[in-house]
Amino acid sequence: MAYILITAVALFFLNIYTSTSLRSMIFSAQKQTMEERAQVLTTALLQLDELSSSKTEGVVNSLNDLSTTRTVVTDDGGTALYDSLVTGNAEGKLLLFPEIVTALSGEDVFFSCYTDGAIESRAAIPLVKNGKLLGAVYLMQYDTDQGALVDTLQTNVLRLSVALELGVILISLVFSTAFSRRLRRILHSVRKMGDGDYSYKLKLRGSDELTQLGREFNSLSERLEASEQRRRQFVSDASHELKTPLATIKLLSDSILQNEMDAATQREFIGDIGREADRLGRLTQKLLTLTKLDSDVSDEREIINAAQTVQKVARMLRPLAKLRRIRLECTPEEGCSIMTVEDDLYQIVFNLVENAIKYNREGGWVGVKLFRQDEDVVLTVEDSGVGIPPEAMTHIFERFYRVDKARSRAAGGAGLGLSIVHDMVGRNYGTIGVAARVGGGTVFTVRFPLFETEEETT
Repeated sequence: MAYILITAVALFFLNIYTSTSLRSMIFSAQKQTMEERAQVLTTALLQLDELSSSKTEGVVNSLNDLSTTRTVVTDDGGTALYDSLVTGNAEGKLLLFPEIVTALSGEDVFFSCYTDGAIESRAAIPLVKNGKLLGAVYLMQYDTDQGALVDTLQTNVLRLSVALELGVILISLVFSTAFSRRLRRILHSVRKMGDGDYSYKLKLRGSDELTQLGREFNSLSERLEASEQRRRQFVSDASHELKTPLATIKLLSDSILQNEMDAATQREFIGDIGREADRLGRLTQKLLTLTKLDSDVSDEREIINAAQTVQKVARMLRPLAKLRRIRLECTPEEGCSIMTVEDDLYQIVFNLVENAIKYNREGGWVGVKLFRQDEDVVLTVEDSGVGIPPEAMTHIFERFYRVDKARSRAAGGAGLGLSIVHDMVGRNYGTIGVAARVGGGTVFTVRFPLFETEEETT
C-alpha cells in the first residue's frame, strides 16, 4: 500500500509538472510572437518624421499581419495617439496602464496569464529615436484558441494521469495480492515445520526472490528431515546398544542373588559383570565424544608434528599387537606438520590402528605410514585382515554400523569408532577414505593440509 501511495503522489506531481511545462512553452511562444509584432510596429513608427494620430493609424493599417486584440500607440506623456478598439476607444486620452508606464520609463514589458479558458498577453515597448523618447507601443492579445489548447492539454494530461494512477493501483493490488498469498504459503510452511512436519514441501512457481526463498526452505526442510531421521536412528541404536550390557548385568546379578553357587562361580559372574560395566563405560564415553563433535565444540588448534603423535600411538598399541601375534610396522616421516587438536589426532590414529589390530588374523600384519605428498600430509593404516565387503565400504563411517555384528561384539566394538574418526578428521580440515588392500585386508587413508613451520621452511 505504501508503494501505491508513493506512485499516486508521484503521478500527481508529474501531472502538475507537465501542465506547468506546457503552459511555459505556450507562454514562451506567445511572448516571442508579441515581441516580434511590437518590434515590427515600433520599427515602422520610427520611420515617421513625427508621431500623429493620422500617421500612426496609417502605419498600423498598413501592417496586415499585426492581428492583435488591441493596439495602442502613445506619445511621451502617455496620451493615446491611436487605439484599435472600436468600443471604449481611448484615443486622445491619458492611459496609465502599468505596462505603458513601464515602457515610458525605457523598459520593455511582457505579461501573460491564463484565465477563464483564454491566454491574455500584453507587451509594451518604448519608442526611442536618436536617444529621445517619442512614446510607447502597447499590444494586447486575448487568445481563446491557445487557451482552449492549454485547457485541452491539461484535461488530457489529467485524464492520462488518472488512468495511469488507476492502472498502477490495479497492478499493485494484483501483485500485492499474489505476493501476500505466496507469503502466507511460506508462513504456513514455516508453522508446519515448527510443528515438526519436515516432509512438507513448498511449491512456488516463477523465478523471483520468493521462489528462491521457497527453494531454500525446501532444502532446509530436507536437511532437517534427514537430521531428524539420523537423530531418531541414533537414539534407537544407542538405546539398543545400552540395553544389551544392562540386560546382561541384570541377568548376572539376579543369578547371583537367586541361586546358590560356590565362590569360584560367583567370582566368574562378578568378573562378567565388571566386563559388561567396562563395555558400558566405553560405549558411554564414545557417545559423549560424538555429542561433543555434533555440538561443534572445537578446542584451540595448533601446528604439531604429526610424526611424534603417530610414534606415541604405536608405542601404546605394540603390547596389544604382540599379545595377538600381529607385526606392527610404523614408518613416520619428519616434517609432517599439520594444524589440528593433538588429542583429536591421537584419537584418530589410535582408533584406526586399534581396529587394524583387533580385526586382523592371528600372525597378521599392520602397517602405519606418515608422509608428505604435494601440499598434504598423508596417513595410511593398512592391515592384512579379513577386509571389508565392497557393499559395506560406503557405510562403515555411519554410527552403530558393523560389518560383522557377532565379531564386533566379541571384540567389544559398538560401531562408533570409525564414525568418531570420520567426524574428527572432518572438523580438522582433513579427509578420510577406505579401500581394499591388494593381497587382502583394508587400507585407510587420511589427508590433512600441510602447515610448514619456519624451521622446516629454513
